[in-house]
Amino acid sequence: MTDKVTEKPTSRDVARVAGVSQATVSLVMGGKWRGRVSERTAGAVRDAARELGYRPNLAARNLRLGRTRTALLVVPALTNEVFARVYTGAARAAAEHGVGVLLYPSPDGTGPARDPFASARATLDGIIASSMAADALDDIREGGLPLVMLDSDPKHPEASATVNLDIADGMRQIARHLLGLGHRRFGHLAADVDSWTFRERARALADTLRTVPDAALARTETAALDVTAGRQAAERALTGPGPRPTALVCDGDVLAAGACKAARRLGLRVPEDVSVTGFDDLSLATALEPELTTVRLPAEAVGEAGMRALMAVLDGHAPTADALPVRLVARGSTTHNAARPAGS
Repeated sequence: MTDKVTEKPTSRDVARVAGVSQATVSLVMGGKWRGRVSERTAGAVRDAARELGYRPNLAARNLRLGRTRTALLVVPALTNEVFARVYTGAARAAAEHGVGVLLYPSPDGTGPARDPFASARATLDGIIASSMAADALDDIREGGLPLVMLDSDPKHPEASATVNLDIADGMRQIARHLLGLGHRRFGHLAADVDSWTFRERARALADTLRTVPDAALARTETAALDVTAGRQAAERALTGPGPRPTALVCDGDVLAAGACKAARRLGLRVPEDVSVTGFDDLSLATALEPELTTVRLPAEAVGEAGMRALMAVLDGHAPTADALPVRLVARGSTTHNAARPAGS
């Protein structure tokens, strides 16, 4: 496209460059085009708007809709890159709807968050919150704002909608991978966080191991979500009474990094003496040596789906509730159990 304008662009300019009507521009820029215009046409409108530097008159639209066009995204502290990617996806979807995103990390990383500003009810249309901050902002929710929960119990009583990853399937993929490598004695480094997502991981791991008669969850050690706590928990799991686990299943890549440190301190090799798995597929996973077998989470897709669910709720529609798939990424931190004959 090369058809530029020199003055402040209008929706009429966008319509002319995209070759569509002004009504179509309004539908696309207002996020109401699905089912009315094609994906290709919507893309052409967005491309034209981007090229021309067009921004819709949000103030005028807000007066018509009775909305502020602002959403609050509540996540644990952004030291975990997963939640930075969640924000990226949410912001991308919000831009399509002309919505601003206010990001609020829970100050303590998990658990309740303090109200970030006293006038929140008057300045927000809705809230998107991680299950790790499920009790956040109770005062704001008293105003009846729509709440979309991410990675949360689908039966959450106060949620207008939930957007979930298939967390249980991710843990099943890990367990089956390790079982297929001949591992039968497992240790679980479980996150010390009372959250639906971690309860689902523990349940799926235990249920999968029960399907194999000689498999056992020998040790479960809880740990805060940091490397030091992961190392200490892994040391307990690897030095406790009874036969040592041949595989450590960790609720996060950070815990798995701690487990690898623990193995080295104890004179054990990863994966020859103990296999280690993570969950998240952070950049840390490929910085470790050997690189970490883990579950890749489509974090940006979670943020995007959460924002679209909120927009659907605000427009009076029922959002889709399908869980987003996750995928095992097998790397060098897992191998066949040397103490068990191949194929047994």
